[in-house]
Amino acid sequence: MNDIVPRPGAIWASLPMPALLIDLSDHIRAANPAAETFLNASARSVIGQRVTDRLTVDAPLSAALQRVRDNQADLYINDVNVGSGERAMQCTIQIAPLSDDPQTLLMLVSPRVIADRLGRALNATSAAKSAIGMAEMLAHEIKNPLAGISGAAQLLAMNLSVEDREMTDLIVEETRRIVKLLEQVEQFGNLRAPDRRAVNIHDALDRARRSAQIGFAAHMMIVEDYDPSLPATFADPDQLMQVFLNLIKNAAEASKGRHGTIRLRTFYDLSLRVRRKDGSGGALPLQVEIIDDGPGIPPDIAGNIFEPFVSGRENGTGLGLALVSKIMTDHGGWIGVESLPGKTVFRLSLPIAPKDTALKEKV
Repeated sequence: MNDIVPRPGAIWASLPMPALLIDLSDHIRAANPAAETFLNASARSVIGQRVTDRLTVDAPLSAALQRVRDNQADLYINDVNVGSGERAMQCTIQIAPLSDDPQTLLMLVSPRVIADRLGRALNATSAAKSAIGMAEMLAHEIKNPLAGISGAAQLLAMNLSVEDREMTDLIVEETRRIVKLLEQVEQFGNLRAPDRRAVNIHDALDRARRSAQIGFAAHMMIVEDYDPSLPATFADPDQLMQVFLNLIKNAAEASKGRHGTIRLRTFYDLSLRVRRKDGSGGALPLQVEIIDDGPGIPPDIAGNIFEPFVSGRENGTGLGLALVSKIMTDHGGWIGVESLPGKTVFRLSLPIAPKDTALKEKV
């Protein structure tokens, strides 16, 4: 396997983000200079060590590596805390199989750090919150004059011919569209803390499926592939429903009007655990996958798909998946995505409800 380890060269050495080669047993086979700096160790000293022993990642890294090998598809883990030693920072991780040795993986770690004018470091989450806070304030201020513009256009339309009303109708339609977008911005900024309790995952999924099939997903076939033995999860039922609806809507819109298929799958995976920078961790054994057969996520945005205002659709707001990511983080859960043309999988990992919590019958 040594022949697949890249020789020191301009491209490998000049990569601005830490890059590691991981072998079949999750051991580090190579580390570029940026990775040496990030790990605060020489490449010689880390080669042969398990990557999970050198990096603390707030996500199920071993399971993610195996899924890339099994599916032979790139995988992105967005906005997770990655640490080496006592320090940690928020990063995006990209894992991909090598073309000439698919069981050997390339892992890129992209720290998401922004320096402000005073030299303080702001991570991407803080920057996103600041952007959302400003957008929320602007949304509130813009909605009032928009209502006046829409009202004036409707008054003008009363004295116009049918032909001339086309322009006023356009004004009304566009102001309503902008108001709807502003309301989504306000919703993102005003999301309350979750009121968590025991919730049956399948009840929440079924409610979301029924709502979708009489509305935005009426043109899609939705297939259920459930493990009926799953215990309850610990979540806010309304916010969990919101997550499922957003992901089903995203899958339906990916079909671009054609009659595609959405698969809702649940299963149990005890091996999935999170490991946080403070050394704590927890199991996330309850798995929910929402799978569509659309064209896939554009490669240029795949690594940032959960960030606010990033969208692969024309006129998309880029807030739906950002909201999903925020809710999952607030619940101590995890979300990942794998995408190829013809198959996109959003996977949610959730905890089991504590034994002393009563199951909520209806979500």
